[in-house]
Amino acid sequence: MRIDTIPRGVLAIAAGVALLALGIVLAAWTEHGLAVYRGALQQHGGDVLDLGSDADPQPNLQGRLVRISGTPRVVVQPLDADFNQQADTPLLVRHVQMFQWHELRMGNDVTYELDWSDTPQDSSHFAQPNGHANPGAFPLQGKRFAAERVQLGGFALGPGLVQDLPGSEAISPDAKSLPENLAASFSLYDDALVTSARPGAPRVGDLRVSWGAAPLQEITVIARVDGDRLVPAADAADGKGYQVDVGDSALVDMRPDMAARPAHAWSCRVLAVLLAALGTGLLLSRDAKRIDPLAALGGGLLAAAASAAIPWLGASLPAVAAWLAVAVAGLGLLLWRRRALRR
Repeated sequence: MRIDTIPRGVLAIAAGVALLALGIVLAAWTEHGLAVYRGALQQHGGDVLDLGSDADPQPNLQGRLVRISGTPRVVVQPLDADFNQQADTPLLVRHVQMFQWHELRMGNDVTYELDWSDTPQDSSHFAQPNGHANPGAFPLQGKRFAAERVQLGGFALGPGLVQDLPGSEAISPDAKSLPENLAASFSLYDDALVTSARPGAPRVGDLRVSWGAAPLQEITVIARVDGDRLVPAADAADGKGYQVDVGDSALVDMRPDMAARPAHAWSCRVLAVLLAALGTGLLLSRDAKRIDPLAALGGGLLAAAASAAIPWLGASLPAVAAWLAVAVAGLGLLLWRRRALRR
């Protein structure tokens, strides 16, 4: 069948259905993207302002989530006061291990070996505890020591961010700095302090204490500005409110759900209403020459706004209420024009 033989009313209906459907889909798609993005903002604590590298505090940044990269600078070094160990690092970590018996099971076979472990091995539950007794609790514990002040650009990193700095590298302790009471018990062996009388042949119960340090390397931080500090966003739904990555990481790589903000949202909304209005006008008139603009606008507002409200259900009651109010206004305009035209 040739298109010029199809009745104008049928073409108008087909075109109206297609345009109305496009308007509805565009409205729903636009609001779905915005709802997803808004959910991501709530999850992480808000929108992120990219400050680039080594930025400085500014009054207009207060309370904002920002992204900043650079190499941290330690202003006050962390100190392990028990061992009097200090290092130029944002985070100093003490590791404590004890030489203990370990039970190994392979099927019905049980064997025992001696090795270093950072947790107590409860020998009371061994299948053969005799001759394989372990001392029990450690007399010393592992600890983490954060630098009192770490700068990233002009900002000081909050304690939570310092504790979460990535990476670790072993550092050799300074045996000469040990307090007298510990110097009598510990000696330096393979970049660690050990209590073994013969370090190369440790015995059950001997201790080995070593230290690791967060390296001074380029990092990227997303956190909230509080004065001259970067701190976690307390209102973030994820319970963390900050992120620390190694290197100069782009925002889209760190938080892809936040970086993909829907573009031209208002333009898409207007276009959705216009498409739905034109489709409604064609369906109401069944004749492209007699479209009532106000009735078409009312129908377009009703269809587009009703479909736009759906993605916000369960996500934002104010957004749902706003779109339903627009839909009711569109319905009122449509009914008023239809009654007026019948008179």
